[in-house]
Amino acid sequence: MKAVLLTTFVLTVGLTNAQTKNMKLNAGVITEKLQETKKFYTDVLDFEVSFENEFYLLLHTSNQSAEISFLQPNHPSQQPIFQSEFSGKGVYLTIEVENVDEVYKQIKEKGVQMEIEIRDEPWGDRHFAIKDPNGIGIDIVTYTKPEE
Repeated sequence: MKAVLLTTFVLTVGLTNAQTKNMKLNAGVITEKLQETKKFYTDVLDFEVSFENEFYLLLHTSNQSAEISFLQPNHPSQQPIFQSEFSGKGVYLTIEVENVDEVYKQIKEKGVQMEIEIRDEPWGDRHFAIKDPNGIGIDIVTYTKPEE
């Protein structure tokens, strides 16, 4: 009986771990600003549209390694947990890039307001920050070695 319980436990834990190892995160923001958000992420950050309808927008990075979605608040197709609009505070995104200086130059040329100008941090980031139409801070970073 102990062997059966142990085998069941191992198989259950193994299945659970296998399932979580293959998870993919898609952050979602509930907002009335679907069109402004689409324009910002596609024009400024070069995201591409994966799916779009009148109340939902799914975007992905050009290499398809990450996605983010936006949902209209109070849509009748959605359950109460997905109804309330994001309040504009308490969330940030980090986008890691190979050459933050080049991305900074490109975004600056597009006239986007910088929330944090490009800088080096002692913990090992070279980064700058902007804000999306929903008030979400976006930290664009190339990781470097921390200062000694």
